[in-house]
Amino acid sequence: MRTHASPKAPDMTTQPFPYQCRAAASPLDEVRSTPLGPHDTTNPRLALHWLQERTLHITDQLDTAYARPGVHWLTDEAEHERALAHMATGTGYQLTLYDDSTRYVLAAYPPEATS
Repeated sequence: MRTHASPKAPDMTTQPFPYQCRAAASPLDEVRSTPLGPHDTTNPRLALHWLQERTLHITDQLDTAYARPGVHWLTDEAEHERALAHMATGTGYQLTLYDDSTRYVLAAYPPEATS
């Protein structure tokens, strides 16, 4: 006689967050950087969503000319698919924005990602 066990609900309290998302700002003439809020998530799509939100936050604070590359990236669906493909295959993805004095680096990567 076969019996079917009901599926066990995943324990969300111990679920790993394999995708690490980081943003940092650094003066162009210095090596040090200031973290802008790390975030860990469970899959590449959520990592991309975080990248999009942080890019929007940063571009909202930049002058129009400096914000333009970030605003373009926000609407570039082909680049978003490329980012997802990179992360899904174990490669990190990075976006860098600049203004006249600061570099903003946003990155999402799985543990042990290749660059």
